[in-house]
Amino acid sequence: MRVIPVIDLKGGTVVRARLGRRDEYRPIETPLATTSDPVDVAHGLMSVYPFASLYVADLDAIEKTADNRRHLARLKAAFPALTLWVDNGISTPGAADAWLASRLGHLVLGSETQRDDILLRRLASDERIVLSLDFRGDAFQGPAAILADQGAWPQRILCMTLGRVGSASGPDLARLAELRKTAPDRDIYAAGGVRDLADLRRLAQAGITGALVATSLHDGRLTGPDLATL
Repeated sequence: MRVIPVIDLKGGTVVRARLGRRDEYRPIETPLATTSDPVDVAHGLMSVYPFASLYVADLDAIEKTADNRRHLARLKAAFPALTLWVDNGISTPGAADAWLASRLGHLVLGSETQRDDILLRRLASDERIVLSLDFRGDAFQGPAAILADQGAWPQRILCMTLGRVGSASGPDLARLAELRKTAPDRDIYAAGGVRDLADLRRLAQAGITGALVATSLHDGRLTGPDLATL
């Protein structure tokens, strides 16, 4: 079970994500850091456990209002051994090529920001690509062709249940099981709702490769000793 902490960036600040309602996100307050600066928060997360990867959602870039590339570069400079998984709303070949050339991190293609499945097909064999299958409730967010053609999926798949983000309601085990059955040869990651070690063990038993976590780390319900048992 691979656990990947999450940072949501908006205006250069780490915000507390909840239920996918981005207009309601506010600067994070956490016992792991004295400020909401991304480098400070990342240091706090790394004090919990020596994570190998960090997922970053650039909310400004996703919403096409600005971007946090400077802060992503700061994170990379502060943690050169840490692999960043970055969702920055990229949906065109030119933008994808430029991002990959920057070597700042792996590229997460969120289904909700894709116009069609062309970019995904073009990049599916690239080991630096992660596909995020985004759901709000039971509704898939994105072109239907992306969900329908598993043959075009890259190796790593996020099952992003936006309505469970920051909710402490537990992972969407039913949808994850369905996805595991649909794509048995892919690495499936749960995103949204993970509460504690028991949830992570349930996911591992279900054949899920890993999970994205944030709230449970900041609230102390998931600790370094917990993670060391996985």
